[in-house]
Amino acid sequence: MAEQSQDGNITPPQDISRRQERAQRILDAAATLILRWGYNKMTLDDVSRLAGVAKGTMYLHWKTREELFRALMIRERVAMAEDLRLRVAADPQGSTLHGILKHSALAMMKRPLLKAALLSDISVLGKLARSEHGTGIYAERMLGFKTYLEFLRERGLVRTDQSMRVQVYTLSAIFMGFFLISPLMPDEFMLTDEEMAEMIAEAIRRTLEVDHLAPDNESQSVSQNFNQYLRHATDSAQQEFQRELGS
Repeated sequence: MAEQSQDGNITPPQDISRRQERAQRILDAAATLILRWGYNKMTLDDVSRLAGVAKGTMYLHWKTREELFRALMIRERVAMAEDLRLRVAADPQGSTLHGILKHSALAMMKRPLLKAALLSDISVLGKLARSEHGTGIYAERMLGFKTYLEFLRERGLVRTDQSMRVQVYTLSAIFMGFFLISPLMPDEFMLTDEEMAEMIAEAIRRTLEVDHLAPDNESQSVSQNFNQYLRHATDSAQQEFQRELGS
């Protein structure tokens, strides 16, 4: 479908497609260079050369490194949301609290930029490590988990003898703890991604969930509710990213 610009001109669909393809190429180049050299050492000149795009053309999309990085992180969140949605849908236990954290961990491990933001990794993100990119991503994720925790508590599927505040803190400590300790562990104690995700899930299950299984109708309701939440989150992230590409 053609788009109408602010000056009233109609942009042909093929031009929109070329623009978006070029934007994706620029983002690919930026991601490669950030992971290779770190954000502080990456320049827009470097990105334009690797992407095969004139620097002036890049300014049609993003005028600063900060704007480019913001778009890149939005794209990463879109990809992770879709990855998580597919993982949860394929797992009968995917919509349980421990299942969600397991698949969130696996999806995060596949996205080094999001992982760097989560851990405030200065070697990758430089001055942005302590910015809202890292704290904002985790705060946004915890808000979603808090809402879902409330839903599970109402249905007696997680413990209710602890306050919501304590449970959110505990959940965060378990999830973050596994990621933070990993670089410090000797090789003989290192876990694979899959083992680490399973251990996160097991710790969550033992600490926060109840012993009894949910009835089938309750499990179906929980699954439908979380899948709806994931679809909404994925759609919202995708819409935000499309706005970035069209800007």
